[in-house]
Amino acid sequence: MARLVLLCLTSLALAASATRRFDGEKVFRVNVQTDKDAEVLRNLSSVVMLDFWRPDSAHHIVPEMDVDFRVSAGQHATVQDLLEQKNMQYKILFHNLQEGIEKQFSKRRRFPLSAHSYTRYNNWNQIISWTKRIAEKNPKLVSRVEIGTTSEGGPMFLLKVGKLTSEKKAIFMDCGIHAREWISPAFCQWFLKEATNTYGKDKTMTNLLKEMTFYVLPVLNVDGYVFTWKKNRLWRKNRSKSPDSECFGTDLNRNFNIAWGTLGSSNNPCSEMYSGSAPESEKETKAVANFIRNHIHSIKAYLSFHSYSEMLLFPFSYKYDLAPNHEELNAVAKAAVEALSSVHGTNYTYGPSASTIYPTAGSSDDWAYEQGIKYSYTFELRDTGEYGFLLPEYLIKPTCEETMLAVKSIANHVLSSAT
Repeated sequence: MARLVLLCLTSLALAASATRRFDGEKVFRVNVQTDKDAEVLRNLSSVVMLDFWRPDSAHHIVPEMDVDFRVSAGQHATVQDLLEQKNMQYKILFHNLQEGIEKQFSKRRRFPLSAHSYTRYNNWNQIISWTKRIAEKNPKLVSRVEIGTTSEGGPMFLLKVGKLTSEKKAIFMDCGIHAREWISPAFCQWFLKEATNTYGKDKTMTNLLKEMTFYVLPVLNVDGYVFTWKKNRLWRKNRSKSPDSECFGTDLNRNFNIAWGTLGSSNNPCSEMYSGSAPESEKETKAVANFIRNHIHSIKAYLSFHSYSEMLLFPFSYKYDLAPNHEELNAVAKAAVEALSSVHGTNYTYGPSASTIYPTAGSSDDWAYEQGIKYSYTFELRDTGEYGFLLPEYLIKPTCEETMLAVKSIANHVLSSAT
């Protein structure tokens, strides 16, 4: 009997430690044409577990929208039958999601390598070692600062980039607020590569680093990012434990103190959009907010990098009103996406978040804007759904190359502006 109990406990422990697989799971794209179509999907989500990829919840579904969602292997036939019964247009983006996850890595490696690379996805251990190394190799240009700790007690490292001169205008950049959006941290690492490798060679970058400071947070949601590598590739939130639920995690991009807990968020700890127990309840959110508040006199722009949709968004997210400096925000965004498209022809959509993608409250860009940071932008990087969150490694380089041009365009405008 004791041996049987031991075997059972061992099996449970192994199951708890196993990496989540997605064999046979599918990702659907449904073309929602009418209010009736939208209602069908909203009703479906109440009886079938759907992981919404775009938009990020059933509440955001509206007519004339493509909706992407993941369905388990045991439920995809039910979903497919319903869509056909309702004569709704759909296609299957991933027929076997596990294969898509495995194909995300280049053919030359099916398992993570120990060395850091700018054209591969790096795990957190590789990234944390890289942050130390790049600061040590470029002491006159880069310094590493710990701005706080995560809910699980890990360090949050920020890289300060720029020539060490008197106080200058600054831009705060963060990547990886949503754990599964791996292309986002890849870009922040690429930005550091470009800054250190082209200083003194590229006229634009050299001038920016002489005249401005960039605060770069390579991974905001460290615990969630680690979890995507070790346990569940599609995890979105952080890893804090709710005292009133068995579910883990808060959506850090719903946890900032701007219209918190209202539009486009949830008070259900099991929801992917759980806004937390209070504004800035999460250690990660608090660390970022405190750093920005402590440097608010110099930070003139806030850039947050997400995926996917190929969009450049600006305030507001929590309401449909136009920002007081809407015309300028729109013009800067237009110039940035034109610069971005010049290298690989990628066509970004741009505009206010609420009307361009969907409304959300408690988001970091709106919060930064309300702190007085008048240039606040969110990038939704590649792609538009063919790969979604599983953008293959061979697309890291072109994605980062084009995004660099957009960032330089915005930075140049900030540098030349009067405030």
